Parts: sequence; C-alpha cells; structure tokens
Amino acid sequence: MGRSLAVVAVSLAVLAGLTGCARDTSGEGASSASSSAPASPGKQKVSFLIFPSPNLPESYWKEQVKRVTDGNPDLEVELVSAPSAADRNDYAKQLAASGQLPDVQIGMQDLVGMAPSLASWSPEELGDFLCPACGAVNGKIVQLPANTQTIPNVFYNKKLFAKAGVSAPPRTYAELLAAAGRLKAAGITPFVIGGAASGSFVASQAWTGILATDLYGRTPGWMTKRREGAVRFAGPEMRAAAQKFADLATRGYLDRRQLSQDYPATQEAFLSGKGAMYPMGSWFAAGADASKIKDDIGVFPWPADDGTLHVPAFTGGGLSVSASAGNPAAAKRFALAFQLDKGNLDASVKADALFPAVKGYTPPAGMGPVFTATYDLWQRAVRQNATVPAFSWEAGDTALLPGMQGKFWSSAQDLVSGKKSVDETLAFLDGEWDKSS
Repeated sequence: MGRSLAVVAVSLAVLAGLTGCARDTSGEGASSASSSAPASPGKQKVSFLIFPSPNLPESYWKEQVKRVTDGNPDLEVELVSAPSAADRNDYAKQLAASGQLPDVQIGMQDLVGMAPSLASWSPEELGDFLCPACGAVNGKIVQLPANTQTIPNVFYNKKLFAKAGVSAPPRTYAELLAAAGRLKAAGITPFVIGGAASGSFVASQAWTGILATDLYGRTPGWMTKRREGAVRFAGPEMRAAAQKFADLATRGYLDRRQLSQDYPATQEAFLSGKGAMYPMGSWFAAGADASKIKDDIGVFPWPADDGTLHVPAFTGGGLSVSASAGNPAAAKRFALAFQLDKGNLDASVKADALFPAVKGYTPPAGMGPVFTATYDLWQRAVRQNATVPAFSWEAGDTALLPGMQGKFWSSAQDLVSGKKSVDETLAFLDGEWDKSS
C-alpha cells in the first residue's frame, strides 16, 4: 500500500539491517542497508529505500526503476528494502539517526519531521506538481507532493446492504447509524476494522472520517491552533468527535474482537463478506478491483450530520532525497524522473490506486469500477471545494508532531476496546503531544 505509515516497534530484521547485515526479501538481491560499493565505470550511483507490500512487491519497484534508468543510462540505482511496509517509518528513522539513510526514499511522515535529514526542493524543481507547497516544513518542501489519496472513503458491500434492507448508501450521519443498526440486526458486522501489526492504523479510519466532518469541516485550522497551543485534544471540538467514535464501538458497530486483525486480514475480511462497510484509504480500490466482487463494491464519503460533502485528502507521499546523499544532483534527477514518468504514474494508479498530483495527468483508460467511483468522488469534492485534511495523515507544518501519528492510532484502538474512556484518551494525547513539543 502506498501510504505514509507510522509503525510499531522495530523488528529484529531492522536491527540486523542497522548493523550492516544484508537482507533480500525477494531473492533478487535487494539489501537492507546502503552499501559502499562504488558505481560501475561511467555510472552515477543512487541508493533507493523501498518498501515491498502486497500491492507493491519488489518486482514493482524494480520495474519502476528500470523505466528511469532506461531513459537515464548514466544512473545506477541500488534498491534498499525495508523489512516491510509496516516497518518503513521506524526503519528509515533508525537509518537516518545512524547516518545510513539511503540517497532517495519514499516519503514518510516521521522522516519528514526530521527535515534536516532531507534536502529541500526549489520552486523550479516543483513546477510540474499541482500543489507545490503541499507538505511544507518551515516553508521548505522536502518531499515531492506527487500523489493525492483520500482517507478514508467508506467502501460497502452492495449485496449485504440489500440483505439488511439498506436501499442506498447513507447521506447523513443519522442514516449511517440507521444502516449500521439494520446490518447488525440482520446478523451482519457493520464495519470491518483491524489493529494488529500492519493494521495498527485501521481502527482509526472511522475516527478520521468523523474528524473530517466534525472537526476539519468546522475548524479547518485546528491542527495549526494545536501547534500554537490555542486548542487541546481535550477541548470541546475533539471531545465531541471522539465520543461519536467511541459510541460506534459501544453500539457494537465496531467489533473490538477485530482489533487482532492485521491489514491484509482486514482487506480479506471485507472482500470475503465478513463485514458490510470498510472505512479505508483510496488505495484499497486497487485490491477491490482485483477481487471477484468488484462489481458489488460501492463507495461513499463519510457522512456529515447535515449531509454536507467533506472528503479528507492527503497530497504528498512522493520521494525525498537525503541531505547527505553522495551525489545530490543525481539523486534529485532520479527522484524527479521516477515521479514524473508517465509509465510510472500509470503503474502506480493500477497497482496502488494513487491519484497523481501532476499537471496534465489523467488516469489510464479501462480502470476498474471501484477505482473509477473513488476517483470520481474525489474529483467531485475538488470541484465543490469540499476536500479537507485527513487527520493523522497530514504532512509538514500542518501535521501531527513526529511520533504522534502512532499515538493517535493506538488511542483509536483504546476507544474501541474500552481500555480507556474518551477523557482518558484525550488526556493521554495531550500528554504525549506535550512530550513531543
């Protein structure tokens, strides 16, 4: 999955990588830490940190890189594999802290928070991107604003809706609760969630949806105010949204037993009909369109109380270049070529349902029904000026402080499980924020 994920503790494989041990996740020769081997004669060497995942296996990255090197034969690119997509944030931070950060990386939120580790991009270098200022850190762009993702959408199983007598996707929050009640009464799990390992973020998706409508829809600059100390998590705006989220679990619409599921298990649970609704980022459209039930999957925006459209979106996620890259010019040339190549953009759309934020780009013809519906929903929101930030996925100066993304995700799990009350959860987040400030 192509998204910026903060993660759980670093695995032993990560520690092995930091001590210089090689790792090959595909059998094709990618290593887990930068090597000092010189480039071939006449070549400019660039090391590239990647993260294999179900949607983006190592073969995908190799093909993407080959497109660039075919057009730039003087570049030689060494792939450096993170142990997993889930581990990539902590892995990159450990590499950066130990001076081993590869020359180029897929953008990661916590790494962006370590901005001195990354080179900045000039306005001229950003001329081909739709939102050149997106994700700025102290006014500087350190991560190419290459893609937009909407987080979350609500994907739903049309057949399960019909079985429960739900005739149409909800347009208001009251209708969402009514639909969930009908589904539960029919013996159908209303929402699929997760919480384990690579699914640590999944439980928070519904909360992010509520915050899109109830926080950012009403107070667009809330995160800026939090950074200024003018508001707190325990304030009335956040508290009301957190209570709304906790109530979904209290009603049994979010099943706390599903917190043991990792990310692949949540996707499989939804695709196998074990739940009717799946709040998830737009990248899920790729897996949905590859499934046997693609024609039975619909999508709607998380509904506001009054039905007003709010689509939470994140623009960024592109490549960054290490400030200590051995050949900064070659590293930047590779990164820009990688992000702007039409074949690479089309491949990212097909493999991970990305929305490239590049001027003049349109998705390839023949995309599946779930991608098309999800993309059209985003386009409708753009036309109506109805996009808002996706809480916990923001980047740069309008993002959570480094390390707080994972705290937010774990807090969502605490609310679903009942481990903490709303007041305890918000006090915890304020305390962790104060420690990070």
